[in-house]
Amino acid sequence: MKLGQKTQNIVETASSAGNFGTLCAAVKAAELAETLQGEGPFTVFAPTDDAFAKLPGGTVEDLLKPENKQKLVSILTYHVVSGKVMASDVTKLSEAKTVNGQSVSIKVEGEMVMIDSAKVLQADIECSNGVIHAIDSVILPKQ
Repeated sequence: MKLGQKTQNIVETASSAGNFGTLCAAVKAAELAETLQGEGPFTVFAPTDDAFAKLPGGTVEDLLKPENKQKLVSILTYHVVSGKVMASDVTKLSEAKTVNGQSVSIKVEGEMVMIDSAKVLQADIECSNGVIHAIDSVILPKQ
């Protein structure tokens, strides 16, 4: 099955992509997998494994601990927007309200789209219940 085939939901698509392993582990630890497999639609700004690797050493392991579940949920839901927002729509926005309740800033610089401080690496990975846009950094909600 090729990446982005619309028969897979967001979690299945991310799992089969090969470069979202850390994100998938975090989604499971935060108990958000069921939600992101639900009807949606959702738009996920999905940090790649390389994006998670850029975090300070031990950060991911720390976030995956059960006692940090709420912080992990807050960070992950900051990467999710309700509705299906394709790249052509994202470029018309200056911000988008996330499921976390806070808004991410959106900047378009030529061909490059920035979500807060993260660059969109691959846009419009379509899923049965929304769309994934791969980003190069983990974005963090304001404290």
